[in-house]
Amino acid sequence: MSDEGRRTHGFRRRTPLEDARETLLDAVTPHERAERIALRDADERVLATVVDAERAVPEYRRAAADGFAVRAEDTFGASGRSPAALQVGEAVGPGTATRVERGSELPEAADAVVTVDATERRGDSLTVFDAVAGEENVAAVGEDVAAGQKLYETGHRLRPSDLGLLKSVGRTTVEVYERPRVSVIPTGEALVESDPDPGEAVETDGQTVAQYVERWGGDATHRDVADDEEAIREAIERDLDRDVVVTTGGTSMGARDRVPEVVDSLGEVLGHGVALEPGGSVALGVVEETPVLLLPGPPVACLVAAMAFLRPALRERGHLPHVDPPTTEAALTRKVVSDPGTRTFARVELDGTGDDVTATPTRASGAGVLSSVALADGWVVVPERLEGLDAGQPVAVEDWEWSA
Repeated sequence: MSDEGRRTHGFRRRTPLEDARETLLDAVTPHERAERIALRDADERVLATVVDAERAVPEYRRAAADGFAVRAEDTFGASGRSPAALQVGEAVGPGTATRVERGSELPEAADAVVTVDATERRGDSLTVFDAVAGEENVAAVGEDVAAGQKLYETGHRLRPSDLGLLKSVGRTTVEVYERPRVSVIPTGEALVESDPDPGEAVETDGQTVAQYVERWGGDATHRDVADDEEAIREAIERDLDRDVVVTTGGTSMGARDRVPEVVDSLGEVLGHGVALEPGGSVALGVVEETPVLLLPGPPVACLVAAMAFLRPALRERGHLPHVDPPTTEAALTRKVVSDPGTRTFARVELDGTGDDVTATPTRASGAGVLSSVALADGWVVVPERLEGLDAGQPVAVEDWEWSA
């Protein structure tokens, strides 16, 4: 298409967000690379194998309470009125008890534990006021976990409590899926890292997206700015061994917005233009079976499109669970306007606590105003079927900064 055609054509048809996301995810398959890592490094990683218990927990009969290990039959009939009289010794035997702590190994001749509060000790004499049954206050071998017991299936995302259990059954390492690898390529002819001259701008999209990739469970490579078609082409081709390639900028319909054309020349653009505000100029592509996500350049549009497309693609590729963001219930302080047929993300600030929380819109438009996101507490999603939301209406404010 000519430059003039690009400027005048625009997005005559924009794909509904859910349809576009489904198209992208159809092109994303979970990778099968795995690595073995130490338990201390495995929090939030996803298991690549089934994990069984290598040993029982406990491995030995142990006291389940602080007290005295006894033969249960030596306490039969004991009560407050008619206590049993035992001796305290180094080993358990007929009429003889020994002191034990919760979790300590139970002496071989013992079959029960009398709790401290049910006894009175004077020197080596022990008075028992409550009878105990056999195996009372005793943790049997494998009571917590049996040897060989299946603990976790493939695909389970590990939590600190899981890692503690795995350590207790003798595991020191686990086999997990590698974190998905994402290449982030900023594009633009006047982007600098710092101290911009007139006509230049500080590059922020690439850094922001790369940091969100890390937060979302991936490993990001943040590349230098590719400032022309050939540089963009070389950068994409260089990183096709990554799980996802992401570009930022150059997705609109201006004469300099060439990234979709570059991707189309290398592979296929699956879609360009989504019913999303901001972020509607996002494009989706595939080059040599590698998903390529083309995010818009305006910072807010870039973030919204990354949340809508990059995060689910990364989670799918890395076997990570798809989790909705946490929300805060609030009441709008003023109206939010949106176009029917477009899913709109309106930034808001929250005020109040408990059941009395309000959400004040900062901006519903202004895709290039980064501070409107950085200084907001979340956003309200206006569904496609609505023309907007009225003041006073209850809304769910999404926290896009969460990690899950």
